[in-house]
Parts: sequence; C-alpha cells; structure tokens
Amino acid sequence: MNFYKELEAVLYETDAEKKLKLFEFFYMNYKNRQIIFEHDYDQKSVEHPSYDSFCQIIAAQDVPKRKNLTTSEGQIFLLHAIAHIEYSAIDLALDAAYRFHNLPIEYYTDWLEVAADEVRHFLMLQELLVELGSYYGAVAVHNSLFEAMAKTQNSFLERMAIVPRYLEANGLDATPLILNKLKKLPENEMLSKIRKALQVIVNEEVSHVQKGDKWFTYACKQEGKDKNVYFEIIEKYYPLWLAKKKELNIEGRKQAGFTCEELQTLGYKDICQD
Repeated sequence: MNFYKELEAVLYETDAEKKLKLFEFFYMNYKNRQIIFEHDYDQKSVEHPSYDSFCQIIAAQDVPKRKNLTTSEGQIFLLHAIAHIEYSAIDLALDAAYRFHNLPIEYYTDWLEVAADEVRHFLMLQELLVELGSYYGAVAVHNSLFEAMAKTQNSFLERMAIVPRYLEANGLDATPLILNKLKKLPENEMLSKIRKALQVIVNEEVSHVQKGDKWFTYACKQEGKDKNVYFEIIEKYYPLWLAKKKELNIEGRKQAGFTCEELQTLGYKDICQD
C-alpha cells in the first residue's frame, strides 16, 4: 500500500462512519508494516473540511453556547462542541502525517497514534450524544481548526507550532475548567459519564502536545531557528493573543514540554519554577 495515497483516501473521506473504518484498516496495515512510502507523491491541497457535507458550518461566535449543563440540551451542546474538536483533530493528525514528507518514521508513527486516540475520543463522545438522543452533526459547528490546518499546509514549522503547541495546548487549559464546573453540579449519571470521558481526553492530550513539542523542536533545528520563534508564529496567526493572560494548565503544559520561561510569557510572572 502506498502510504500517502491510502492516507489521502482516509483524510478526504466525507462519510464519518466510512472514514473511521478506512482509518482502522489503514492503521492496521501501517502497524503491520504493509506500507510503502513514496515521498514524491503529490498531495492534494487543503480546500474543504471533510465534515462539511453533514455539519452546518457557521462563525465561531455564533455556535450555540453551553447552557444549563444539568439539562439534556446543555449536555448535548457541550458534548457536540467537544466531539467536533475531536473529529477535527482526527483530520489534523492525519494531515500532519500526509502533508509533510521525508521525515523520520517516528514522525508518522507519532501522528497516526494521535489520530487513533482522537478517533477513540470522538467515539466516546458520539456514544454519549446518541444516549442523549442526538448525533454528531445535529448542532452547527465552526471551522476554526480546519482553517488553522489550511493556513499552515505549506510550513512544517508553523504547523507544529500552531496545531499541537497552540490549539491542543489551549485544550489542556480549557478542559480542566470544564471539569471543575461539572464537579460543582448536582450528581447524575450522564454528568458522571461526561466527566470520565473528559478526564480521559485531557490526560491523553498531554502526550499529543508533547509529540508536537518534539517535532516543533526538530523543525526549529532543521530551519536553524530558536524555539522562541513559536511566539512570532502565534502572533502571526492570532494577533494580540499573547497579550491576553489566562489561566493555564501549568502541570499539563510542563509535562508536554513547555518551559517555565514559555509559561511566564504566556501567563503571569512567577507562574512556575523549573
């Protein structure tokens, strides 16, 4: 099997169920070493998200907000928002493996492992949506993660900075805040299931950001750049973001490779100690 040709079929598949089955088959062949890398393969450019045939896409600020999380409607909105992030993250991981050629085999293994995690996360959330009488595609979604993928398709360095070290790292910050909010609510079976799913996700996302840190460091060495170029890249794509100090998941980010110096730039002074 041609690695890039077969991976392209998975990445651009627009039927969610078929996509996940194609990935399972592809990943099995990859782990069994039934894959040939043809590094001169011409990739397709990123043009449309793979979910645009079954999701209504609207501006991020217009996506329905999470309301009362003790209600089924509020739980559906929360689960759908996170399921959309995980489904988008499947494509982000697949595209990282598909888009950039002539890298160490460990690079492709890392991002396929991430994709497999994201598939599992998505299926966990989808199962809870179904239990609530809903499904992925029932709520309008935004395009923010896809846009980040499209904008960085021509730069390995920028992709590794923006996707794992910015977008996924932001998830490390956000998910514990959601968990804390859920813990304050009256106990019920569905909220307990949601908390367990989110805890699995935040624990495993640390390794995804860690992989991104490893390959961002590799990209910096390839291009002869200092790792502080990270902040220039973030400012390029998300102007003024660095000026917005926010609550960080210090331990999670440190485990994932962020230094205290970086965390102090992102957050407040004396935010942590090495």
